[in-house]
Amino acid sequence: MKKILLFFLLIQLISFNLIADEGMWLPILMGQNIEQMNKLGCKLTAEDIYSVNNSSLKDAIVLFGRGCTGSLISEQGLVITNHHCGFGSIQSLSSVDHDYLKNGFWATEKNQELPATGLTVSFLVRMEDVSEKVFKGVLSNTSESKRDSIIAVNLEEIKKIAKEGNSYKVEVKPFYYGNEYYLMVYEVFQDIRLVGAPPSSIGNFGGDTDNWVWPRHTGDFSIFRIYVNKDNKPAPYSTENIPYKSKKFLTISLKGVKQNDFTMVYGFPGTTQQFLTSQAVDLIANYQNPNKIALRDIRLKIIDSYMKSNDTINIMYADKQKGIANAWKKWIGESTGLNRFKAVDKKKALENDFAQWVSSDPNRKLKYGEVLPTFGKLYSKFKPIAITNDFNREAVNAVELISFASNFTPIIIEYGKETPDSKKIESLVVSLRSTAKAFYNEFYLPIDREVFANMMKAYYENVPKENLPQFLSSIANQYQGNWHNFANEIYSQTVFADSIRLLTFLNNFDTSAISTIKNDNIYRLYSSFFSSFSQKVGKRFGEISDSLNINYRKYVKGLKEMQPNKFFHPDANSTLRVSYGKVDGFIPQEAVEYSYFTTIDGIIEKGNKKVYDYVVPEKLKKLYIDKNYGRYQSNGTLPVAFIATNHTSGGNSGSPVLDAEGRLIGLNFDRCWEGTMSDIMFDPKICRNITLDIRYALFIIDKYADAASLLNEMKIIE
Repeated sequence: MKKILLFFLLIQLISFNLIADEGMWLPILMGQNIEQMNKLGCKLTAEDIYSVNNSSLKDAIVLFGRGCTGSLISEQGLVITNHHCGFGSIQSLSSVDHDYLKNGFWATEKNQELPATGLTVSFLVRMEDVSEKVFKGVLSNTSESKRDSIIAVNLEEIKKIAKEGNSYKVEVKPFYYGNEYYLMVYEVFQDIRLVGAPPSSIGNFGGDTDNWVWPRHTGDFSIFRIYVNKDNKPAPYSTENIPYKSKKFLTISLKGVKQNDFTMVYGFPGTTQQFLTSQAVDLIANYQNPNKIALRDIRLKIIDSYMKSNDTINIMYADKQKGIANAWKKWIGESTGLNRFKAVDKKKALENDFAQWVSSDPNRKLKYGEVLPTFGKLYSKFKPIAITNDFNREAVNAVELISFASNFTPIIIEYGKETPDSKKIESLVVSLRSTAKAFYNEFYLPIDREVFANMMKAYYENVPKENLPQFLSSIANQYQGNWHNFANEIYSQTVFADSIRLLTFLNNFDTSAISTIKNDNIYRLYSSFFSSFSQKVGKRFGEISDSLNINYRKYVKGLKEMQPNKFFHPDANSTLRVSYGKVDGFIPQEAVEYSYFTTIDGIIEKGNKKVYDYVVPEKLKKLYIDKNYGRYQSNGTLPVAFIATNHTSGGNSGSPVLDAEGRLIGLNFDRCWEGTMSDIMFDPKICRNITLDIRYALFIIDKYADAASLLNEMKIIE
């Protein structure tokens, strides 16, 4: 009995021992965090951060586009976000004569601002816990299928009521694997215009070479403006629209930061998986990530070898290479961190505590006794399926011709109908022509042929035998394992390797062309992989994933019951969150210690005309030589970036980083490579978010771009 009491006392103590820096918290529940935040130095109230009845910081935060965050910095609808968040719009507005990516863009008058077609920004109007309404009619003994049906009906009713009498966008999202539900009401603005962006040599300085890396020197910001109708309401683009009159905008501070200063990030983080079990973490860290890393490593080596030998190929494959390297680098850091900080062991310790807590009470045994054993059974089945799924995504889909061939499936299906729709076929052909032209402009056959041979070999040798397509085994036997011979033969025959022939087909498309495509070996290979995956893996992947989610719902509910005094934060799901921490350097490895800030001196040190990622604009060099930093300097130099212990994820790009009084001190734009495990397990020793110091952004606007008129709109304190 004493041991049991001691165990529960320990559980309660652990519950109170929160990691101050961990968590992406719902702003509607700031009341539970504000005391701790105040102890860390925050001078705000919960109402200052989130309020429905009064203006609050919430009203200055926007969901920028579909996956970034921005913030209002003037009463006239000025929004600041990352350069990489505005990149798509800047690229779309660029041309050969007006290359805004290369040269930057600055509108010093409102009539110079450029409409960013398709871009939206969304304000959260309110957030509401609707769990009770969602679960109305759901009983403890309700079957899963019946539960889903009841919830679906309730969700539609909740959304219908929330939309009555307004033009808001509404959504209801599950939290804690469906243990809770929250309603989000958004006001979406469609007329967004580009106001300013530095050249990529500033806004993307360091490029993918420095991605996930600290020290960092990227001026990662861009500025847009929201336009509205005369009633200050959202409206499609019109020359009659006027700048949005902001309900709330952020004050900007030039005071800078120092070690241990309180910081807060307010934004829309995308996805985290903090409740994963030890089996799941082991699968990711030691199987899935290593497999994906190895496959991308093969591709990168092939692509790099060709890029080094030819300038044209270098330009052609530059973006692809960077895209491949981005996740590759992140996965390496994630697995390294998870293993270094013994994530699997820590998860097992929590599971042992849970098992002991469950076994000490008959009612708990009834409710949760099968949760952990069920995880064991499900993950033993899921492991080979997850690995096969990864190989389909990272090996099969990595072959450019196979991915390109998949675009022809809709038109083949349409032609196969008893009465094909001629208008639909015409539309599909037009789309395919456009897709084909874009594809061949950035396609080099020798690279893809070599990637193909290596990916087929890796797939055949590593995919669990029970999931291996029969046709691939036949090919391996026919070519005696010489995948390069197979690649040479299939690439010499396929119509997809011949851009002129394929485009000719598309210009004179008929049933004979369809027959040629259907019988082409590359298309047949794509079709066979797709069919085999659907039969052997696809359905089971979905079924086991659903079963895992149901079991996680029970597990998380049990964890919350086990630790009733602990403030849990839900996984990120692209809803508005607050994270808080402090400015702090870190030790990535033995004998290496990183400072918490960088300066313009580092830009000049990295500068290299021969390396695209490190080209420094001449005007910036001149400002450095003259030490013309104005009021943005600190200790004789110019601050560029800093790091802190805020818990962030994808989607936090562009999020405002605020000081203890809620003033803007920077823009979140990345995480340190060593701490990318934070999507699964956060550790303040190593997990750092990287922030653009707002002083560097203002310096670029003022001194580099000569766009000081924009600063006149902002409220800046020194």
